[in-house]
Order: sequence, then structure tokens, then C-alpha cells
Amino acid sequence: MRLLLSICVSAALGGCVTMNPRVEVAEPTNVIPQTPPPVVQSNGAIFQQAQYRPLFEDYRARHRGDTLKVEIVEKIVASQKSTSSVDKSGKVDASVTALPYIKPGALTRATAEGTSSNTFAGKGATENSNDFFGSITVLVTDVLPNGHLLIAGEKQIGVNSNVDVLRFSGQVDPLLILPGNTIPSAQIANVRVEHRGRGQQADAQTIGWLSRFFLNILPI
Repeated sequence: MRLLLSICVSAALGGCVTMNPRVEVAEPTNVIPQTPPPVVQSNGAIFQQAQYRPLFEDYRARHRGDTLKVEIVEKIVASQKSTSSVDKSGKVDASVTALPYIKPGALTRATAEGTSSNTFAGKGATENSNDFFGSITVLVTDVLPNGHLLIAGEKQIGVNSNVDVLRFSGQVDPLLILPGNTIPSAQIANVRVEHRGRGQQADAQTIGWLSRFFLNILPI
């Protein structure tokens, strides 16, 4: 009984994972900037390492807690075509004209014929296209030793009883940040994008847990 219950629970959990895949967006998506170090006594110079900010360039994200605008432009197109054909034929013809101690007239029907033919033709084509366009402002969650920025952000828009959630994370090279503190998603490494809905509209498009359970265990 326990074994049967365990199998049912495992199948149900497997069905939930299969029918509701999730994108592994880096956590957390919200951070608090680090407390700046205590201001040391000025040494009389204009340049102060602890408070340095470039004066003659556009503001760009570079520290933990800074914001960065990401232009999401993702377009993926994949296609595959295949064609195969097989044609095989064969023929067998045999006859017996004479045998010892048997009259030739008795062998008039001692013949055999056989033919075979096998033809196969197959074609297949697969095409997939995904387009995703949008923008989101993210936060710098950490700075790597090489200067690259780990970013993550989340946007939630609620209308009536429905909520649209957009989550994003990735790794940015500061040298690729454009003027205006923006960067296209095509120049971000380890991109994770998730767009989901919550509420009545999203629930109407989701298969119930009992249906997922039977779809997971049925052999067809």
C-alpha cells in the first residue's frame, strides 16, 4: 500500500513538473545597495578613491544596487527538413525438367515463381519560431572579480484579478553598456527570461492537478 502511494505521489509530482516548466531566474531579484564605507579624512587631493565617480561620461551601472535598463530582443528561428526513400525488388524463377526414375511428363507443373517488392518514401519538416520583445529595468545584484555585473529584476503588472509577471537575470560586461545606461539582451550572458501570468486568466489555461496526474501515468 505504501509503495503504491509513493508511486502515485511521484507520478503526480512528475506531472506537475512536466506540465508547468519554470525558468531558473537568478535570485534574488531585489537587493539593497551596500552601505558605503566611512568617509576617510581628505588628503587634500581632488581624486578620492572611496568616492570616485567618472565626471565626463554617461552614468552607467557599476556597483551593487545600481539600475540598468535591458532591451529584451530575442528572436529564435529553427528549421529542419529531411527526405528519404528506399526501393527494393526481387524475382525468383525455378523449374525442374528431369529427375531420375520419373517420367518427364510428370514434371510439367514442377515450376516455381516468386516476386517481391518493397518501396518506402518519407518526408519530414520541423519549423520553430519564437519572438520576444520588451524592456525591463534590473538591479546589479553582485560584481564579479573580473568586473562583470550580475543583474536580476522583476516587473509585475496587475489589472483587475490578473497579474503579469516578467522576470529577468543575466551577466553583463560593463564595456557593452550603451549610453543611456541600456543594453540589449543579445549582449548579456546566461540570460534567463520568464513571462508568466497569475490570476483567473492564467488558471483557465492550466490543466488541473488530477488531469496532470493521469496524463503522466497513462501509457498513451
